[in-house]
Amino acid sequence: MTTSSAPGKIILFGEHAVVYGRPALAVPVTEVQATATIRPGAGPGIWIEAPDIGLHSELSRLPADHPLAAAVHGVFAALSPSLHVGRTEGVIIHIASTIPVASGLGSGAAVSVAVIRALSAHLRRPLPDERVSALAYEVEKLHHGTPSGIDNTVITYAKPVYFMKGQPVETFQVGAPFTLLIGDTGIPAPTKESVAAVRKLWEADKSRWEKIFDEIGEIARNAREKIVNGEWKKLGSLMNANHALLRQLTVSSPELDRLVEAGLRSGALGAKMSGGGRGGNMIALVERKNAPAVAEALKSAGARRTIVTQVR
Repeated sequence: MTTSSAPGKIILFGEHAVVYGRPALAVPVTEVQATATIRPGAGPGIWIEAPDIGLHSELSRLPADHPLAAAVHGVFAALSPSLHVGRTEGVIIHIASTIPVASGLGSGAAVSVAVIRALSAHLRRPLPDERVSALAYEVEKLHHGTPSGIDNTVITYAKPVYFMKGQPVETFQVGAPFTLLIGDTGIPAPTKESVAAVRKLWEADKSRWEKIFDEIGEIARNAREKIVNGEWKKLGSLMNANHALLRQLTVSSPELDRLVEAGLRSGALGAKMSGGGRGGNMIALVERKNAPAVAEALKSAGARRTIVTQVR
C-alpha cells in the first residue's frame, strides 16, 4: 500500500482580496487531515473509493471534470506520455478525511494533494512540491471557478505561507507560537459562490472595492511582520479590522458575526471570519489557557464544532 496525507488550512488574513492581487496569509491545520491510500485491486482499472461522499466508481465512469478524476488524470499527464491510465495495473484509491467539507478548511485541496502524492509515489515517480501544488490548483478550478491558489499552496508546503497571486511562494517563520480557535458554523460555504458575488460587486464599482482590497492587503502585510517578530497579541486588532472589511464585501453572515462577537465577549484577543464566508468558519486569537472557555462560548453561540490549533 501507498499512503499520503495532507493537512487542512485556515486563512488568517487576506481572503477575497488575494484574488485581486493582494497578499494573504494562511497556515496549515494539522489537527484535521485528508488521506489517500492506494492498494492493489481485484481486477484491472483504477477504482476510487470515497465513503465520506458515498463514492465507489471505476475511474473511466467518472466525468473528466470530476475533481477526483481530474487529480488522477493530472498525475498521469504530468509524469509521462508513456504512462497511460488504461494500461495501469488494477488499483483502488481509498480516500478518507476528517476535514469538514465546504467550511473554508481546504478539504478539496487537501484531498487533491493527498491523491496526487499517493498516486505519483505508487507509480514510483514522486512529484516535487511545486508540481503537486500546480496540479492541485488545476483541480481547485473545478471546485471554485477562480481560485486564489492559496489552498493548494499552504496545504502542499504544510507551512505558514505569505501568498500573492502570480508571485513565488513565500513561507515564513513564526517568531513565537500562538493559538487559534476555529469555530465552524456548520453551514456549507461553497467558495465559488462568494467569489462570484464579490466579482459582481467589483465589476459594478471597481474604484470602491479596490480601496477595500488595498486595506485588506495592508492588514495582511502588517500581520506578517507581527507574526515574524513574535508580536502575535497585536494580531487581534488586525483581525477585527479585517472582519469589518469582509462584512462590507457582504461575505460574512449572521451566523459568522454571532460567533465572532461571542469569541470577543469571552476573552478572545481578536476574531474574524475565514475563507469564502457566508458560512464555514471563523477564527479567534486566544491565550492557550483561555481556549476552553472561548470554545464553550462559541458552542453556546451556535458553533457546530471547534478546533484548537497552534501556529508555529
